[in-house]
Amino acid sequence: MHEAMFYQTAKEGSLICNLCNHHCHINNGKRGICGVRENRNTKLYSLVYGHIAAENIDPIEKKPLFQFLPGSRSYSISTVGCNFHCLHCQNYTISQYPHLHGGDINGRERTAESIVESAIQANCTSISYTYVEPTIFYEFAHACATLAHERQLRNVFVSNGYMAPDVTRHLSSVLDGINIDIKAFTNSFYEKVCKARLQPVLDNVLLMYKLGVWVEVTTLLIPGLNDSAEELRDIARFIKGVSPGIPWHVTAFHPTYKMTDRSPTSIESLRRARNIGLEEGLHFVYEGNTPGHGGENTYCPSCGTELISRFGFNIRKNSVIEGCCCDCGQKIEGVWG
Repeated sequence: MHEAMFYQTAKEGSLICNLCNHHCHINNGKRGICGVRENRNTKLYSLVYGHIAAENIDPIEKKPLFQFLPGSRSYSISTVGCNFHCLHCQNYTISQYPHLHGGDINGRERTAESIVESAIQANCTSISYTYVEPTIFYEFAHACATLAHERQLRNVFVSNGYMAPDVTRHLSSVLDGINIDIKAFTNSFYEKVCKARLQPVLDNVLLMYKLGVWVEVTTLLIPGLNDSAEELRDIARFIKGVSPGIPWHVTAFHPTYKMTDRSPTSIESLRRARNIGLEEGLHFVYEGNTPGHGGENTYCPSCGTELISRFGFNIRKNSVIEGCCCDCGQKIEGVWG
C-alpha cells in the first residue's frame, strides 16, 4: 500500500478523493469508484502502487499518437482498476478486475526505477501509462514519470480525461503527450455508457493544451450511439476551438464486453467522420483500426503533400523535416524530436 495524493477528510471518518472528477466520498473500509483507492482509518491508500498488471513495448502509433515521435517505441504499463465503467471497454479484464473479482488486486510488483530501466534497455523513447485510466494509479505513474524525465525519456498518458484540474496541473510538469478520448458529445452517452460526465473531459482537453502538453483526441464511433453527423461536427468544432492542429482519431468499434448488440463500424462511417473533421477546419483527422484505406496518413494542411505514410502502426515514409513540410516548409504541429 502507498498513501494516496489528492484527498481530504470529511465527517465521521469519511474522506473525499480529489484525484478525478467523481470526487468520491469514501467511508472507512470502503473504496472509490475506481476500486483501487481505499479509506483505512482516515487515510486514503492506493492499493495498486507498483502492482503492474500489463507491461508491453508498443509502437507509439498504438496509443494512438501520430504526431508524437512517430515510429518510436513506448514502454507501456498499467495496473488494474478504472474510474469509468464503459460498457464497451476492450480492456475490461484489467480495468474492471477489482469489481469482477471481489475486490482483489492483481499485478506483478515493480519499482519505478525498474520500469524506467526496462524502458531504457528496450530502446524506448517514452513510457506510456495506458490500457486503463492511468489517473487511478497516479502516485506510481508520477514516480515513474519523474524518474523518466531524469533519464531523458518522455511520458505519455492515454486517458479518459477525467482527472481533477489540480491533478492536471500537477501532472503537466512531467507529461509530454496525452491522447484523450472524447467518447461522445452528449452527457447522456457519458452517463449511460461510461457512468461519468462530458464537461470535465472537455475542460481537460483545453487545460492540457494550455499547459503545453501535446494533445491528440480519439473518438470511437459506435453505430447509432455517437456517430451522427451533427454530433461529429460538434466534436470537430470543439477541437478546432482549442486548436485546429490537434489531431483527431476517429476509430472503429468492435463489439465487446457488455456491448455486443452493435455492429462494427464501417469504413464508410469512418470516412464520413474524417471528412466532417476536415470540413470543419481540423488539419489532421485519422481513421483508426482499419489499416490500408489511406486515412492513416499525415498530409500537409497547406500544400496537401503526403508527409507520413502508415499501414497500421508501421511507418512507411516520414518526410517531415525539422517539424516542417518537406515541400512548402509549412510548420507541422507535433513533437518531432
